[in-house]
Amino acid sequence: MSRLSIYTSLSVPMVACVPSATAFQWSADGQACFLTKTALYIMTPDHGLNYDPSSALRATPEKDKAAEADAIGWYRTLVQFDRPVEYLWPEQSQDWSSIALGSVDIALWAVTLSPSNISADASCILAALSSSMDLTLWTAGRNGMKGEWVKVYDITPFLLDHFSEEGNTVRALKSQVVCIKWSQQADFGLIPAPLENGSLLVAGTRAGTLLFLRYQNSSVELVETWDVSDRWIVCLAISSWSVVEPRKCEAYVAYATDDGIVRVLKIIQALENAPSTTPFGLNFSIQLTIASASVELCPVDQRPCNALEWVEIPGGLILVYSKAGVIYLWSSSHAEDGWSGLRALPIPPAPKLSVGMSPFNPVSGMHYVRRRDALLLCLFDGAFHMIHGLSRDPSWAPADPADGDALTSANLSVTARGVFARVEPGDVDADLVNRISGMASYDGSATITWVHEACRPGDFSYKHDAKHNSVFLVARMWDDTDDEALLSDLSEVLLKCRFSSGLSPAALLRPIFFNLNQRKLNQLHDRVLDILRPQFPDHSVDIELAPWTGALTPELRSEFRSSLTRHLYGWDVMLSLRMRLALADFTWKASETEDKRIMCGTIAQTLLASISHRVLRTIIRHLIAGIKCLEVADVPFVLRMIVQSLLPGSPPDLTAEGDQLSTELHAAVPANSDVFLGIYEACPACQGEVPLQDITSAVCPNGHTWRRCSITTFILSTPLVRTCVGCSRKAFLPLSSRDASTTANWLPEAGRGWVVEELLEAVHRCLFCGNSFVSIL
Repeated sequence: MSRLSIYTSLSVPMVACVPSATAFQWSADGQACFLTKTALYIMTPDHGLNYDPSSALRATPEKDKAAEADAIGWYRTLVQFDRPVEYLWPEQSQDWSSIALGSVDIALWAVTLSPSNISADASCILAALSSSMDLTLWTAGRNGMKGEWVKVYDITPFLLDHFSEEGNTVRALKSQVVCIKWSQQADFGLIPAPLENGSLLVAGTRAGTLLFLRYQNSSVELVETWDVSDRWIVCLAISSWSVVEPRKCEAYVAYATDDGIVRVLKIIQALENAPSTTPFGLNFSIQLTIASASVELCPVDQRPCNALEWVEIPGGLILVYSKAGVIYLWSSSHAEDGWSGLRALPIPPAPKLSVGMSPFNPVSGMHYVRRRDALLLCLFDGAFHMIHGLSRDPSWAPADPADGDALTSANLSVTARGVFARVEPGDVDADLVNRISGMASYDGSATITWVHEACRPGDFSYKHDAKHNSVFLVARMWDDTDDEALLSDLSEVLLKCRFSSGLSPAALLRPIFFNLNQRKLNQLHDRVLDILRPQFPDHSVDIELAPWTGALTPELRSEFRSSLTRHLYGWDVMLSLRMRLALADFTWKASETEDKRIMCGTIAQTLLASISHRVLRTIIRHLIAGIKCLEVADVPFVLRMIVQSLLPGSPPDLTAEGDQLSTELHAAVPANSDVFLGIYEACPACQGEVPLQDITSAVCPNGHTWRRCSITTFILSTPLVRTCVGCSRKAFLPLSSRDASTTANWLPEAGRGWVVEELLEAVHRCLFCGNSFVSIL
């Protein structure tokens, strides 16, 4: 195979983790997460991001400084787990079955990540399991890309308390978690998508129990406990959710025990209406049902699984699990051109490239390559294998074995070994093994990322932890440049994106940003712009809210905020528009001529106006519905919304709704000339009068220029702001982010009504590009 590009080669001074198919994962926020012995590294690629670009790490092999490949920039942070536990298992039970030897030298066993939009700042929650069977939840602090991640919940003490009525040994075994997996966000087939968290954190215990946990409102609920075995549950996998009917969806849980049994269990979730006190409320409760019967795929054979994953193929699901030297595939599909049942594929021997090569090594990563209908597998010894025709007739043989560049196990393993030789200093001989502890796809196709450590198994001298060093690497494994396939992927991700998937724009667009380099983008410029042009009717005209005539109550404020969030983010078309705007900005920066930049700018302005008008109509309709409970302090903000509806370019129907809001405001709020002058602000520097003429910036008569809050349009004159990592727009921090007893209210006097406070709480991601916010103070 020809010499291919290496995009990242970063040295990571750490002890590698135990090899696992989940040791390297992509989060729903688009961050690469890989395990080490005592820490989780969180790496964020810089595609489409405009936050502090100078601090992004870039590194390619020293041997390849002349390579043409553009190095990927990375923002790096990590979460340390080498802390003593606050409880001891011998204190819980003296029985031998509950002994935990992992407490002697605590290491990180496993990590699983939630969908996006789960935490308080709408990011992911990270569940970490240590060798002492200590299960904790973590989330990003002020800056999830470079800053600290903080622990938000200890699950093990919660389990010990929940099972307190059991005997000491049973209580300990049911609380000792061995494996974990977080499901995708449940899709109930509703638009706008409900805000309720439908994902489940499933844990397998030493007692043979499956624990179904849900994270909600900074707390954890044990939804269901299901006894499935009297053996340890050592592997878990959860399929994606499929809609059975509106408000009901199903998924499949596969689990493996330490004696080799593999079973599949069906679970169903249904939405049920929950009481609400105002017309803004659209509250639901989620009911979980577990099928009483399971399907046994493998009986007791005393060969435990080392990998268990669901693969989503067009029109169905395939369960992949591995035991020493064999890959097993199970499909329940009965499609005419597909297959069903269980198949066993012995792993073929790879070329003897190092002394450590063996098909009996554990699987350290797998990925379904949709373009080729193939499953890519990586073993701990650095060998790569590919199962072809996964959905039709799976086998190790490619369609054309005579092709010298065919993706055979031999060719892929030789390519991976060549990449290893290029990034390692000095000479690489057969005694040097490239042990890959975790692997994942970077772009869904030919570009692969992994973490490896060079090791000499024949050298028995002691190596201190501080001397271990691994390499975090991104490389192209085969030539897969296909313009038509790239444009098809771009169109598909924009047309089929769903907010209920729980994936952020950064995660959805990473393959597109990566493959649309400047040269290719300029070749496909016109076709890319044709795809980006908005073609949707305005969904915001369909938002219907009944008027509220009661008093202002805490329940009203809460449901008003939830309704704003649901309508600002829950519509799939809004996610598509935001991604189109991010791509239009990206295309504008990469355009090589002024004419192309003008074309990009025109489309970007159209998309920006479309998003702004939909957001404004959503807010206006909420204000009209709640006009009877507005207070005098809310009037300046309401006036700003009315003025925005009158700015040039506003659709006539939106202007008419602004007029309606103005009429109802004057009827509902006592006429007070000072209050109705709140449309004018004072320049923070000279106190000059600044009118609202532009929603992005403010200029006073003396020439002082200020940025405006991207949410409220008030002048930003405080350091207590948040910044979008994608488009760099800024907004006020919500008041709940600081202790009111120690920090004064930083909002301007004209923005201290309850509507502004709830709007700032409701907006947890950038209104224009959908990316997350970070803050410094």
